[in-house]
Amino acid sequence: MFEERTYSVSEFNKKVKNYLEENSDLREFFLEGEMSGVTYYKSGHLYFNLKDKEAQVKCAAFKYKFKRIAEDLKDGDSVKIFGDVGFYENRGDFQILVRHIEKKNELGELFAKLEKLKKEMADQGYFDPAHKKLLPKYPKNIGVVTAYTGAAIQDIIKTIKKRDDTINIYVYPAKVQGIGAKEEIVKGIKTLNKIEGIDLIIAGRGGGSIEDLWSFNEKEVALAFYNSEKPIISAVGHEIDYLLSDLTADARAATPTQAVELSVPERKKTLESIEDRNRYLKSLMKSYMEILKRELEKRENNYYIKNFKRNIEEKNQEVIEKETLLKKSFERHIQNLQNNLNNRINKIVNLNPLETLKRGYSVVTKKGTSIKKVSDLLIDDEIDIKMTDGLIKGIVKEIKNEKDTY
Repeated sequence: MFEERTYSVSEFNKKVKNYLEENSDLREFFLEGEMSGVTYYKSGHLYFNLKDKEAQVKCAAFKYKFKRIAEDLKDGDSVKIFGDVGFYENRGDFQILVRHIEKKNELGELFAKLEKLKKEMADQGYFDPAHKKLLPKYPKNIGVVTAYTGAAIQDIIKTIKKRDDTINIYVYPAKVQGIGAKEEIVKGIKTLNKIEGIDLIIAGRGGGSIEDLWSFNEKEVALAFYNSEKPIISAVGHEIDYLLSDLTADARAATPTQAVELSVPERKKTLESIEDRNRYLKSLMKSYMEILKRELEKRENNYYIKNFKRNIEEKNQEVIEKETLLKKSFERHIQNLQNNLNNRINKIVNLNPLETLKRGYSVVTKKGTSIKKVSDLLIDDEIDIKMTDGLIKGIVKEIKNEKDTY
């Protein structure tokens, strides 16, 4: 027994597409064979079959020019392709989506290693835009790493001098292809970094085949660009795709000439811009001075300015008058305070017990305790009578209450 499964055609094709595209064994692989049915279309796509003695498979290279695929491939060519499996749902077509094509035993392994290296360096942050330095706005000294012979150095010097003939150029001649090229490029970048006055470095070469440009895909060269303390431009003559040095440099130019155009302002235009700003500032200053002049004239005719001396004298007189009034007010206030103080002193003096005694009163105490009423005493109690001029000691012989006195 088995479970019956029924799909629509579109459902089935989608399942096939998902299965093929999710299978890691069917992505990023190499395939060797003989080309047949090679067709270049004006749309920029290349279609062909790849076959051996027993089978064949359809292949498509979309926008082949941007993949650096040659334009002279033909039926019968023995090639090695790099790509992924693809499935066109609408027609149910199975095909290989081609990333790169090379004649057998040329660059396949290098490209595979390069893709792996790019991924590793990307994961480690070497391509992070946050690391990239800004190019100087007006460089005065530019270092160049390139071959001393060839069109690149001539184009760079010619373009720099055309744009600004005051710039100094330091050239480090280096091999830019073949054995020893990567070592010389790295050494050139390091050497120019040690020259204190250099503001910017351009490292690159003119155009060529991918084999000719491969030195700039070497890890050591890419790291030299990344580690440059001075701003550096990768200027290799190619429009298609990015080399490793393009990704680690602070800026990338498609050609050495473009690198100069990117980093060197035209001196003539800069001077014209400065002159325009100078004229604008002069005009602005003139207008401002006119405003100040009118303001000054306006102030010269101002009543207060014309009568400044007299106004000062009047203000001085007002100050003197206010000072006199303030002094009198202060003296009155002091006198009032003095009077208040005297009244308080008199009250305090009058409340002094000694003053009371002077007026004919006396103070009676028993055993040091003041006697305020007759009920506090008993017959035969010993008492002291304090008077203004002395003390009388006595014994109580008779006690009369207030009611008994009337």
